[in-house]
This record gives sequence, C-alpha cells and structure tokens, in this order.
Amino acid sequence: MQYQSLSPRQNLAMTWWRQAEFAGRDGILCDGSVRSGKTLSMAVGFVLWSMSRFKNHRFALCGKTIEALRRNVTDLMPMWMEGVFHFTERRSENKLIIKCGDTVNTYYLFGGRDESSYTLIQGMTLAGVLLDEVALMPRSFVEQALARCSVPGSKFWFNCNPAGPEHWFYTEWVKKCQEKHLIHLHFTMEDNLSLSDEVKARYERLYAGVFYDRYIRGLWVSADGLIYDCFNPAQHVLSKLPPTEGRSYVSVDYGTRNPTVFLLWQRERGTERWICTREYYWDGRKRMRQKTDGEYAEDLMSFVSGVLVHSIIVDPSAASFIEELRRRNLSVMAADNTVLDGIRNVSELLRSDGLAVSAQCTNTISEFRAYVWDEKASAQGVDKPVKEHDHAMDAMRYFVSTVLVRGRARGIRRPRGM
Repeated sequence: MQYQSLSPRQNLAMTWWRQAEFAGRDGILCDGSVRSGKTLSMAVGFVLWSMSRFKNHRFALCGKTIEALRRNVTDLMPMWMEGVFHFTERRSENKLIIKCGDTVNTYYLFGGRDESSYTLIQGMTLAGVLLDEVALMPRSFVEQALARCSVPGSKFWFNCNPAGPEHWFYTEWVKKCQEKHLIHLHFTMEDNLSLSDEVKARYERLYAGVFYDRYIRGLWVSADGLIYDCFNPAQHVLSKLPPTEGRSYVSVDYGTRNPTVFLLWQRERGTERWICTREYYWDGRKRMRQKTDGEYAEDLMSFVSGVLVHSIIVDPSAASFIEELRRRNLSVMAADNTVLDGIRNVSELLRSDGLAVSAQCTNTISEFRAYVWDEKASAQGVDKPVKEHDHAMDAMRYFVSTVLVRGRARGIRRPRGM
C-alpha cells in the first residue's frame, strides 16, 4: 500500500517526541480500527526517534509472534525509509541493525506468544520498546519488556486493536494514560488517507458483531451473544448442492468423551466458495458407547467413500488418532487451533459468502445457533466460547484457519479479501 499523505493523527504518532508540549511524556499508545495506519506511523516514528536520540543502544520490537512482527513491521521498514537508513537483519539472531552515518543501533525482535515469553527478554537493558498489537500479548511479557527500559530518555510505544473492556491492558494502560504520562491517540480508518471509500466499505462488510465494534469502530466492547451472528440459513444453507471441483478436505474435531465430528469440504465449481457437503457426528454419551481410534478411522474411510481427499485436518491434541490415520497411509495435517483468530476468519468468510453448508449437515447448522461467547469469561477480560455445542464449529475453524488462511496446502484458492 502506498501512503501519499498522512492524517494529522498519523503525523502526530510519528513526530510527538519532537514537540515541546509532549516533552515529559513516557510514551505513546495508539488504538482503534484496522487499516488506520497505526502500525506504519508508529514503526516509522519509533525508528526516527531512536536513531535521532541514541547511538549504540539496544531496543526491542515486540509482536505476538516474530513471524507476525516481521510481516507487519520489520519487513516493510526498508520500503518506508529507503535512502534514509541502512537496514541489516540477522534472522538467525532475531536482530535488526540500523545505520545512518556514524549512528548505529540494534533492535531485537521478540514474540510475546504466551506466559513463558517474558523469560526471553529478561536481563536486557533497553532504550525503548515498540509493542505491536500489545493487547494480544500476556501481561507478564509486556511488563517485563517495559521493566527493561532503564536507559535515560527511554520511551514506550504501544499499538493495538481493542479487545474487551475488562482486558488488563485497557484497565491498566488505556484508562490510565494520563496517570502513566502517555499520549493516547484513537485511530479510525478515516486516518488512512490512502483507503478509498470502496475499500473502507469492503472492510465494513467483512466484520460482524463484536469484531465489527472492535475492528471497524475501534471500541473496547464485550464479546457476548451468538458468535456467528452473521450466519443466515437463507444464504449459507444449501438444499441442493452445486457441482464441485478441485481438492477436497476433511476437518476433524476428535473427542474421547465429547462428540467426534468429521466435515467434508469441497469448492464450488467456478467460484471461490467452499461448502461443507457432508458431516459425521458421533456423540458417545448419547449413544452410550465410545468408539476406538480404529473404529473412527474405519468410519472416516466410509465417510469419504467416492471422494478423493487431499488431506485430513485434525486437532494436534488428538495424537493417537493422527497416528492411527497415518498408519493407514492417509495424509494428515495438524490443525491451526488458534481460537479467536479462527473465529474471526470464519466470521469473515461467512460475511463474504466464502462458506456454505449442505442442508444435510443438521448438527453443524444446529451448532451455529447455539455457539455463544462465555459471559463469565468476558467479565474477567477473556474472550472465549462456551465449551458446549462447539464440535462442528471447531472442525470448521480448523479447516478455515489451516487450509484457507494459512495456505499450508499448495494450490488452494483463497476467497477474495483474505
């Protein structure tokens, strides 16, 4: 994306550290909608500030994962500041060295994936830290990163899309910006002057419910009610299946005491819409009998009879069942089981008409109407579904996240906008 000009907010996010009125601030916090230019503004501003104020110092660039950090920030830095700075990345060391004349600084890349991540950054002395998508990181990691900033003049740079109103970052930082001597800038898509009205409208169509409020309106709101409130039987349930083409996949949610679900996925001919054409749903509690791995494997072979299946996507926690399938020379892929990202991906596809379900898949259709957010967890600042009526929903999420979004299987056509 080419940025021809900057909005006043974007410009302030880049240059606040040069303005006398903000001389006493310890940092900046930018939140708000997607595609608003937060990341661009802060990344460029962070480099300009650090290279202007320090020499031979160390800094931290943090994302949920190093892969995401590179994709969102560091891989684009040379393009944003070409001709001004010289960038050398040592990927094996997760380190970026930036030079300008005789000024050289080192920037270490960290992923704040889980509670153990804080150990990665312990013991460092930093002159500043940029935390990209900070609301996705555990509190222990963020606080450890901030504690490392002990060099005089060091600053904190935060950006994120909103989460729930009880999220620790909202209660401890967003609501206490003045107390913590931070600048708080709230972004909307109107701040991104490079986005056309058509593109903005497309983004608005992609999201629904809590994701619309957070990613489009930029609000810190609770996740409650139906998770897939955009599911419309008139649009998404097919009484007659159209012709299909290309590779087929099966996604599996494996249960020992809970139900085991198989979903068969095929792409509609001449389109980019994927259809759940068959379902298998075995509830051992209701049937009063739990099946063995071997029995489930036999059921799976019958389930895909007459269909050439490219791969079977299974929750990686079902290790014994995965091994059983591999012993039968079946191609198995470990599913991406990231819950919130997976839910958002499915929601986007439903909104863009990239998914449909055969009317014969009655259990899957029923779960769409019963899959809800956990209100008790939301009250504690945690977004998660109620762990009931979620087995077909989990299997659907595995397919979407693993095949369509991550693109782990070659030759997959992805719906537009993903």
